[in-house]
Amino acid sequence: MILKLLLVIGVIAVVYFMFIKKKPIQNKTESKKEETKEKLEANDMIECPTCGIYSELGDSVLSNGKYYCSPECASKAL
Repeated sequence: MILKLLLVIGVIAVVYFMFIKKKPIQNKTESKKEETKEKLEANDMIECPTCGIYSELGDSVLSNGKYYCSPECASKAL
């Protein structure tokens, strides 16, 4: 008798978890943030890979996908 009761409860639990219970819905913006790196703003401070000085993104030089503090550091990296 107890075995039949446990079997019925098990079947109900399987049906519930497979068909009735839904997965939580993720926001599209949250999933995009997880997929891509965080977006930088003009006033964010970044480190120059050549000399290690921090400078604002708006004042930096972009070369080969990296931000440098000055054109001199960008040319040294090449």
